[in-house]
Amino acid sequence: MASTTTTTAILDEAHVGPTDNVAYVVRCRSTGRRLLVDAAAEPDTLLALVDGTLDLVVTTHRHHDHVGALAAVVEATGARTAAGTADADDLPLPVQDRLEHGDVVRVGDVLLEVVHLRGHTPGSVALLLRDPDGPDHVFTGDSLFPGGVGNTNGDPERFTSLLDDVSVRLFDVLADDTVVHPGHGAPTTIGAERPHLAEWRARGW
Repeated sequence: MASTTTTTAILDEAHVGPTDNVAYVVRCRSTGRRLLVDAAAEPDTLLALVDGTLDLVVTTHRHHDHVGALAAVVEATGARTAAGTADADDLPLPVQDRLEHGDVVRVGDVLLEVVHLRGHTPGSVALLLRDPDGPDHVFTGDSLFPGGVGNTNGDPERFTSLLDDVSVRLFDVLADDTVVHPGHGAPTTIGAERPHLAEWRARGW
């Protein structure tokens, strides 16, 4: 389990499930409040990661491999649930906070900006944690990975929508040292991926 410290938060992660899903915990340094990004699988692992205390679970998108532990984690902790509006009705339990582009999610003194990235699913969201004293961090679910955007099942309209949103809402506004925390596998940075945007558009995936 990796851990990163920012000005306002401690970021912990756990790789869970058969498809190397990454679940992230954002813990406020001043209050100890915790937010979980994607209760993907292995609820016991996630409950240990949050030390049994959790205020909110944000689901980046509706796919089954990102919600496998959601019901168990919420039942055990009483956490609120949040997801993008267009995906919320497809989650396995009621979503209390429906997220739109530009919303702000708060956990303790930590603020995370909601970035709607349309294409992998209609309601996919990323969460952006800005750090005035170090690199920003963005949790992208399955919308952005090292080497490309998320799967759009060969649909050119969905691919164009996702790449456009990623380009305008992430690459056009974030610094190169911004750390990208994807929903599977290893992290990357905006700077490492930026030179390949034209290549991704040309190849169509």
